[in-house]
Amino acid sequence: MSQPFDAKAFLKVVTEQPGVYLMYDAGGEVIYVGKAKNLKKRLSSYFRANVSGEKTRALVRQIADVQVTVTHTETEALILEHNLIKQHLPKYNVLLRDDKSYPYILISDHAHPRISIHRGARKKRGEYFGPYPNGNAVRESLHLMQKLFPVRQCEDSVYANRSRPCLLYQLKRCAGPCVRGLVSEEEYAHQVQLARLFLQGRNQQVLTDLADSMERASSELRFEDAARFRDQLLALRRVQEQQFVSGNVLDDLDVIGLAVERSQACVQVLFIRQGKVLGGRSYFPRMAPDTDAEEILQSFVLQFYLSGINGREAPSEVLLDRTLSDETVLSDTLSQHYGRKVRLRSAVRSERARFVKLARTNAETALASRLAHRSTQRQRLVQLQEVLGLGDIFRMECFDISHTMGEKTVASCVVFDQDGPRKSDYRRFNIGGITPGDDYAAMEQALRRRFEGADPDTLPDVLFIDGGLGQLSRAEAVVGEALADSPKQPMLVGVAKGVTRKPGLETLIMGISHEERHLPADLPALHLIQHIRDESHRFAITGHRARRGKARTTSSLETIPGVGAKRRQALLKYLGGLQEVKRASVDELSKVPGISRALAEKIHDALHH
Repeated sequence: MSQPFDAKAFLKVVTEQPGVYLMYDAGGEVIYVGKAKNLKKRLSSYFRANVSGEKTRALVRQIADVQVTVTHTETEALILEHNLIKQHLPKYNVLLRDDKSYPYILISDHAHPRISIHRGARKKRGEYFGPYPNGNAVRESLHLMQKLFPVRQCEDSVYANRSRPCLLYQLKRCAGPCVRGLVSEEEYAHQVQLARLFLQGRNQQVLTDLADSMERASSELRFEDAARFRDQLLALRRVQEQQFVSGNVLDDLDVIGLAVERSQACVQVLFIRQGKVLGGRSYFPRMAPDTDAEEILQSFVLQFYLSGINGREAPSEVLLDRTLSDETVLSDTLSQHYGRKVRLRSAVRSERARFVKLARTNAETALASRLAHRSTQRQRLVQLQEVLGLGDIFRMECFDISHTMGEKTVASCVVFDQDGPRKSDYRRFNIGGITPGDDYAAMEQALRRRFEGADPDTLPDVLFIDGGLGQLSRAEAVVGEALADSPKQPMLVGVAKGVTRKPGLETLIMGISHEERHLPADLPALHLIQHIRDESHRFAITGHRARRGKARTTSSLETIPGVGAKRRQALLKYLGGLQEVKRASVDELSKVPGISRALAEKIHDALHH
């Protein structure tokens, strides 16, 4: 049995310098990472007689060891804290799960620039505008710009191989720079510049430029050009009238609003570029109950901007809906990270205050929607517990099999907990070594791989099998054997489709007794089962299609050891295609540059046996 943590002895020797501390539990796992301007003062606050906050009391009860790392400055401590949180993912820290990239609009650096959507690291040469909250926002903007400015959006390969203009030219949505003589270099550059000004939010400058161009063309008796500029002018004015949200702020801003309720938090980020709200995105960070709102917001800001996911960058100004005690230190940390001035502000007025209020309202709305969904999920779960005659259900799993006439069989395992789908625990199993089309054998293989040697803490309370009595019986035998020594045994339930395969006509087959049960079609508990079953089916079929598609686009040469990309290319080029490689003898194969006699025999054997 491990010794209790001696806080008094530890606090006597701990330093008063700035730094980072890691708290460990009895199993040696990091449960919390924090930073402090004064380590001794900060750590002493955890071990006082009266500690405020249930989260802190629960944390202190689990501490078995504390380790500190001293830094020169508080800024260094913040950066180190962020890196350690990302490395250890402690359960008492606020954790942001965000692996989605943000799309940008890119004006390329070509002789005839292209306007396109861009994701990921910003390595291509050109000008980037954004970020936008999602791909739909970018596509809508590109579609709008196509109507306003006839700048090409086609791929470079298409542009380089055109001999006559495409349909977009006929629709007056592209000036046709791919074909010589349709548009002058000066006029195309002019349209690109107008598009650039529009993306920068300088709409008034674009309107003035178009009006001047129209007047100039008219005075020079170029009436067709004047009419075209007039149409652009009218279209842009209509767009301005329909603009969703815009203001007079001419800076790039991110605005962050926070809502906290019932131990759940939502952080809303609004992306404002040149006074226009491009959209926003909601985040629901993982955190311990009773976490302070200031800690949530500070952790979010650090993880959101220091992670640098997919080329994300902080704008020069970030507005917060509440004041942070470390606001100045956080600003200095972000400025040091980006090599330019980044300012966090919470005390704002006028236009900026409107944006902050908008972010907070969006956060509150998104959190209310999520809590309502979870409430519905809990109601369904409580009813399912009554139907199955079980106590609290914490984890449910469902297995399904997908294949096309036995080809590339894939089994799925989806996981639901009390809050709904737990997608981080989903698994797929590529099935092999069975008779094609044998669903029983496929299910048996998947279940063995899932449950043999499984951690008891990850075992489900209920295991749904998508299938009838045959599948259920095979599952009972496999799971019973794999978990023979386990103290926890999941309840197995078969979900058989009705005769017409319509939702609501499913038959539940209970494990062990094999009793058949038909639930009312409008029963919420049945809706939960259908949701789990449908999700397992979706996950299985998408995995199968991906595996089948890969197999059909993969050369059979790729599976042969010793045959890399260069040798495959040499074989196909020298012999004239895959079919000729398959027909070739060992002698013919060995004549290909880079192919030895031994490798030729291996290739021949692999292709024919």
